[in-house]
Amino acid sequence: MAAELLEASMPLAHPLSTSDTPLQTLYGEHHGWLLGWLRKKLNNQHQAADLTHDTFARLLGAPAPASPGALALRSPRAYLTTIARGLMIDSFRRADLEQAYLTDLAALPPALHPSPEERLLALQTLEAVGRMLDAMTPKTRQAWLLSRLDGLAHADIAAQMKISVPRVRQYLANAARLAYHLQFGETR
Repeated sequence: MAAELLEASMPLAHPLSTSDTPLQTLYGEHHGWLLGWLRKKLNNQHQAADLTHDTFARLLGAPAPASPGALALRSPRAYLTTIARGLMIDSFRRADLEQAYLTDLAALPPALHPSPEERLLALQTLEAVGRMLDAMTPKTRQAWLLSRLDGLAHADIAAQMKISVPRVRQYLANAARLAYHLQFGETR
């Protein structure tokens, strides 16, 4: 029975036709290998299948290559593992963040517990802030945290970071641009 379930989760092997796209070819040639690689790393068949799917979905969502042969990679497995590793790290971070939130939530009296919708919104917001902080340079992150969390004025941030006030403004403007980009996409 377990072998039948495993076979059902694997794509059917079939010869690739000449009308296959480069992404279909990449999927056909490396899906099984990537699933096995992730299964070894995660020791979890379902999570490995999800991350394998997410890896190829990420490629589907990427802008189309400029030339038809652009997806013909020299090292397709290295490319796929780089994407999968990033998704795996995101998954671990998300799980850690969710666990910390749920631990803090458990310490609250039941009357103060948020609704499931409010909890989901809070977790999504925390993930978005985490992505934004990860995308910032260390100095931009430090200036933004001093401004937003500590409530310091620009002059106080400049003194603490040993930089000029205009540089603080530049870092905060970079943080605002990044937040806008992550929220609304590319700016024109």
